[in-house]
Amino acid sequence: MTDLTSDQVVDRCRTHWLSSGVDSNTASDMAIELRSHLQDALAEGKSIESVVGSDLQSFAEEWASAYPGVTVATKASASPASEPKSVNLWLWVGSLGIMAAVGAIALLAGDDPEMDTATWATVWIVAAGLLAAGELMTAGFFLLPFAVGAGAAGVLALAGVGVAAQFIVFVVVSIAFLVLLQRFARKDMHGELVAVGSARYVGAHAMVIKTVDRRMGSGRVKMGMEDWRATTNRDETIPAGTEVTVVEVRGTRLVVEPSKN
Repeated sequence: MTDLTSDQVVDRCRTHWLSSGVDSNTASDMAIELRSHLQDALAEGKSIESVVGSDLQSFAEEWASAYPGVTVATKASASPASEPKSVNLWLWVGSLGIMAAVGAIALLAGDDPEMDTATWATVWIVAAGLLAAGELMTAGFFLLPFAVGAGAAGVLALAGVGVAAQFIVFVVVSIAFLVLLQRFARKDMHGELVAVGSARYVGAHAMVIKTVDRRMGSGRVKMGMEDWRATTNRDETIPAGTEVTVVEVRGTRLVVEPSKN
């Protein structure tokens, strides 16, 4: 990658876009914007490899995915469509396994006279600690819900509530927390969470200080005290002095549209 020039990178990306089904005009527009982006990066002292990384195909796919209305075949798309369902299946199988194991312990030890309130509280708290430690080692929001459920059951044990109620609370809290965390994870994966980082600029207003022309790869806007390079998804240029709204952050550029009054 270090031996490639910016023109070679642009040409190879354009070839990949065309082979992925992107129409010629759109591929040319993306190539113009990519060339401008690389030239800006070189002017700032950055290397080509620091911009595109070691995998040019992945970079081309990521660049295209940020372009409105463009869909390209990605490496990720080669994975079986049933994979998410398979992951969910194993998730719930594992959950049932944990609950079955805890249930078996509760049934076997429920009539043991030596298993008093303090002992059950200790069992639940130790279980919560082990599950939490397991979550830290494995991640994935799988063991954490059961740690919370075990903690809730431990609180009931300290309060003198019966073993059956402790187990029921463990199951209900664990499942509820598991569902909640999985929904959170899916939203994060699909980008539905509150914008952070550069995405926080989306929706902000700015003033064009240099005509924004997508085909020429030119344009600058002033947002607060910051001066940003800008582009647009429109075919028309946006003249200086126009108030615009940021609709996307693409690399080091803001993608803007004229603000609606």
